[in-house]
Amino acid sequence: MVWTFIARLVLGLVLSAISYALSPRPKVEKPQAAGLDDFTLPTAEEGRPIPVVFGTVLITGPNVVWAGDLRVDPIQKKGGKK
Repeated sequence: MVWTFIARLVLGLVLSAISYALSPRPKVEKPQAAGLDDFTLPTAEEGRPIPVVFGTVLITGPNVVWAGDLRVDPIQKKGGKK
């Protein structure tokens, strides 16, 4: 009874090792650095149509019409050594 268990265990380990040794290896390519052409960034172009969508829709390369209440505050230097 014990010998059949040990024989099956050894047979399973041997078959697993053979299966691992014969399995194909994936071909890994060297990664390339991303360039600016790989991204779709929002633009602001005159004459470009503004899509009207309802619900949740993914828009690739949207045309920016309004970006919020932007204002410029000057940097005021306080303190420090003279």
